[in-house]
Amino acid sequence: MSTERRAPLDRKRVADTALKLLNEAGLEGLTLRAIARELDVKAPALYWHFKDKQALLDEMATEMYRRMVAGTALDPTDTWRERLLKANRGLRAALLGYRDGAKVFSGSRFTGTDHGREMEDNLRVFEAAGFTLAESVRAAATAYAFTIGFVTEEQGVQPLPDERREGYDVEERARLLAEFPLSAAAGAEIFEDYDRQFEEGLELLLAGIEARYRPSG
Repeated sequence: MSTERRAPLDRKRVADTALKLLNEAGLEGLTLRAIARELDVKAPALYWHFKDKQALLDEMATEMYRRMVAGTALDPTDTWRERLLKANRGLRAALLGYRDGAKVFSGSRFTGTDHGREMEDNLRVFEAAGFTLAESVRAAATAYAFTIGFVTEEQGVQPLPDERREGYDVEERARLLAEFPLSAAAGAEIFEDYDRQFEEGLELLLAGIEARYRPSG
């Protein structure tokens, strides 16, 4: 008889397993039944911890956030521009580590207050730069929405960095749109070099924030 003891079934263990399966099956293929099978438990056991799939997604998003900020120290000398760039570059990198990472993160509710420290510190950076609280929130929220939306579209083409979905061949697209030359040429700008696209998009956002709010700090 085996005396091996399994780790207790708790929220973190379930979320860790779900994130592992996410890269294999994607969000649509991620079911409580599949997670239970991986954990070698009956599916009803998971309902002790999560009332439904959305509750599980909330915990998965929270665990993604914990992993993203683990071991990172906030630099008190950051300008508001530097802080926004760091935060959104880090968010994109974290989301790209999971198949459908942006879809899981978007619209989910954090299950704890782990994010409070970073949020408070970020708001203080904006305050020191001369932003009002409302302006600080709007600037950060707009940059966040850009990053989530960008990565959602990026992962629609490249589910993982080393994968590309069928139907997104730029040359084939150009041939199909040959009678619309500008639209055909735009394919390379839309569906290639996502790193450059993201950086340019962030710079456009930062320029708009500065022009709109004109922080004094």
